Amino acid sequence: MFELIDINRFPAFILILVRVLAFFATVPIFSYRNIPTHLKIGMGVFIAWIMFYTLEVPELAFDGMYLLFIMKEAIIGLFLGLIAYLILSAIQIAGGFIDFQMGFAIANVVDPQTGAQSPLIGQYFYTIAILFLLTVDGHHLFINGIMYSFEEIPLDQLIEFNNIELILQTFSKMFLMAFQLALPVVGCLFLVDVALGIIARTVPQLNVFVVGLPLKILVSFLVLFMFVTFYMMIVEKLFQFTLETMRNLMQLFGGA
Repeated sequence: MFELIDINRFPAFILILVRVLAFFATVPIFSYRNIPTHLKIGMGVFIAWIMFYTLEVPELAFDGMYLLFIMKEAIIGLFLGLIAYLILSAIQIAGGFIDFQMGFAIANVVDPQTGAQSPLIGQYFYTIAILFLLTVDGHHLFINGIMYSFEEIPLDQLIEFNNIELILQTFSKMFLMAFQLALPVVGCLFLVDVALGIIARTVPQLNVFVVGLPLKILVSFLVLFMFVTFYMMIVEKLFQFTLETMRNLMQLFGGA
């Protein structure tokens, strides 16, 4: 039977709930549109309730400082989820590079998870990455990360953010991993373009525009099939980098 919340500790429960709900609003898997909003809120309340009885929460008062604490919790939750979402977006960036070389850039589709347009190959990559995260219990690791954030950033402490080097490094590594994902296909398609250019000069009667597009699509699918293992290694590295960046961001907010 659950213990009733002490009225003096109830403000701390509200702060925990705000951070968890803000985290669920931006983090991958939990923030998708095909997950009902009622389920997100109910899951957030349930997890916040468990954290409330797990953590050592301070007694806070409803005053002007408490409003700052609420804003701080919302910022922390949004940033932690957003940094994870941005890093995993490297997969869709890589798909955009590949689609541009394949000729699929004009055929963008609407992602039902986010409601935004995304490239075809990027959507294929992203679906495999999400299935990989669910296979290795990545959603549990995200919840563990928001739980760990309360140790690095206590409820009664304001955040400190005076270093943007972490953000710059995160974006640079994100584009680097996107380039590594797209490199096998883009490199092979570059060689195909060179070969088609040579054929166009040596055999002018051959219409390379008619032959080139299906040839590039065939080569792209063959290379994708051959480099699936390499792709999974990059996705695993990308997920490890996501968790590491979230931990570094918590330490940066905590003033470490």
